[in-house]
Amino acid sequence: MKKYILGSLLFFSIIQCQSQTIAKMSDFKPEIVKDESQWLKELGPEKFRILRQKGTEYPGTGEFDQHVKRGIYSCSGCGTELFESSSKFDAHCGWPSFDKEVREGAITEIRDVSGGMVRTEILCTKCGGHLGHVFDDGPTETKLRYCVNSLSLSFDPEEK
Repeated sequence: MKKYILGSLLFFSIIQCQSQTIAKMSDFKPEIVKDESQWLKELGPEKFRILRQKGTEYPGTGEFDQHVKRGIYSCSGCGTELFESSSKFDAHCGWPSFDKEVREGAITEIRDVSGGMVRTEILCTKCGGHLGHVFDDGPTETKLRYCVNSLSLSFDPEEK
């Protein structure tokens, strides 16, 4: 009986920890708020489709999939720094992949149950732009794979 109780407590504490790190979309309030027509005008149709309508690029077509230059990847919607090139790796999935955000809180995680799947969507915390999804199957010590659409990113090269 003790094992059952301890196991149950452990299970529910893990579930509680997970629910604290993944926000509910209804609770998420980005700092930058614009109406959709303004976003469309600023981003153009393709970036708007990705960042504001939660679209996805075809695998292997994005500018940053095989990109290996050193620098910082930022949100193409608002310029917020999201990832360092040192956290980028080739996950062979067709999208740029990173194992950690540039600083805690740059990215907000939202539970995504669209398309008949349960995933974790990643958004730019500042503007709410859709970046992609994060998975726990990464090959590095973080075990994370932030799978990001290239169109949701801009790149600032490291100065030599």
